[in-house]
Amino acid sequence: MATKHPGRSGASVHSTGSLTFLNPTTRYLLVPSLAPEDGGAKTTTVSESEGIVGTRPPAAAAKQQREWQRRAAIYHVWRSRDNRKGRHSAIVTPEVLEKMETASVPRATDTFGETWRGVVKMFTRFPVWDISYDVAVVFTLGSVVWVLNGSFVWLPMAAPWTEFLGEVDLGGGVTAFVGATIFEFGSVLLMLEAVNENRSDCFGWALEEAVESHGLRLHRSEEKCRHHHHVRRYLLPGCGRKTARDPDPEASSSDQKGAAQIDEPRRRRWSWWPTWHELTSHYLRDVGFLACLSQMLGATIFWIAGFTGLPPILDALSTPAANGVYWLPQVVGGTGFIVSSMLFMIEVQDRWYIPAPRLLGWHIGLWNLVGAIGFTLCGALGFASENPAFEYALTLSTYIGSWAFLIGSIIQWFESLDKYPISLKVPPGLVETFQLIP
Repeated sequence: MATKHPGRSGASVHSTGSLTFLNPTTRYLLVPSLAPEDGGAKTTTVSESEGIVGTRPPAAAAKQQREWQRRAAIYHVWRSRDNRKGRHSAIVTPEVLEKMETASVPRATDTFGETWRGVVKMFTRFPVWDISYDVAVVFTLGSVVWVLNGSFVWLPMAAPWTEFLGEVDLGGGVTAFVGATIFEFGSVLLMLEAVNENRSDCFGWALEEAVESHGLRLHRSEEKCRHHHHVRRYLLPGCGRKTARDPDPEASSSDQKGAAQIDEPRRRRWSWWPTWHELTSHYLRDVGFLACLSQMLGATIFWIAGFTGLPPILDALSTPAANGVYWLPQVVGGTGFIVSSMLFMIEVQDRWYIPAPRLLGWHIGLWNLVGAIGFTLCGALGFASENPAFEYALTLSTYIGSWAFLIGSIIQWFESLDKYPISLKVPPGLVETFQLIP
């Protein structure tokens, strides 16, 4: 049996951002855990006649208890990327596992066993109502098409005996157009995901006191999640009449009415584009939004190359015209992909110059960066495509870039299904950052 433990709310919040002139991208909320094993020092009761009611521990014992709570604690982790993806991260300190035997903590998700379970989910779960899942799947399909395109244009040069009729012109041209179109559609979904991020804190993990063991139990709290990813009645969930904040089933009717009045201005349906005020006051200072915007602009410009690369159009273009409407859009669009990938990597880093290899979002950005560089090089080398060496290099860069995009998209697919990541590894210096309120 477990009951809620309202007294263990976050004592402080630590915010960080990789770029100081933009919005913070990470916030740590400290949720203190149990008191020391010996129960702490004895407390002194103050009578009501003296004007004070309650118990107060001695100052030394209180300081010791606060220090224990700071180290033997659970941290809710809010990241701007996780917020867009409907993910709820948590960190559990080693002291919780080693000294608090009664605490119930889910298994860490960054282990081999849990990772394998996540891979199985990719073939057994299909939450099409989740736009983050749709984004990942669409980019995966687009990357597969680009891998085919890379094979069609590079393999005949590397192994001429494998070439078949129409492989390079027809196969390469059509797959490039289809791949560019899919990437454009995925980029639109990516923007919709960005402008419909959750507007209020939603940490996803509930800390409850287990009455029978007098300990704590950490478990998922899906029923109170405010992310639109859990609404299954609509492909675009916010298009329905479901509000951003559902009433608390355990709150009284008067409390619900008061909360509704307070939060009414924040309630809204699905947004196709932010308001001007939201754009200027928040989104233009948000790293994730800027990354999504760069991705969409790059994909839109790159689509021009996909269209003009169709055999009937490309064959009719002169060299200057091909340079202007075929190779140049690849360079400009690929540059947009590079900027987007770098921003996605920076978004999950504590500092813009310090990599974050333990986070899935960082690896997604890294592989997309490799793919973006490959596509950009393809366009840049295309201006000298009459040279056989340059032609071979540009087709190879497309092939490598396509595989890199596919790897990044598969990781993003995995990430979209991993909604409740939990880690037992505490970032260096995090515990020392917090000072509990007495």
